[in-house]
Amino acid sequence: MADQPVHILPDQAAVYVIQVYGQIDEYWQSYFDDFDIEIVGEGRTALTTITGRLMDQAALQGILQHLYGLGLVLLHVKRKDERCSFQVCQPEGNPLYP
Repeated sequence: MADQPVHILPDQAAVYVIQVYGQIDEYWQSYFDDFDIEIVGEGRTALTTITGRLMDQAALQGILQHLYGLGLVLLHVKRKDERCSFQVCQPEGNPLYP
């Protein structure tokens, strides 16, 4: 049985994995208390991965804006959805996901 495409709405909660260059200092880590934070390396050469559940894409945008305000370089954002595989969740006809 083939996987059926899942309709994704911008107001649905989901788990996101966000990677940035740089390290979130301890003062700002409390802002991300509800997230798992993994830091590899130190200082400006560090790679920080933040994983957590967000209520909707507006919340994601708020987190990304906060990271930008901290001067961290965004590398990667990925939505994880337990209901389907990554390929099946892609919107049909999206040129970014042929």
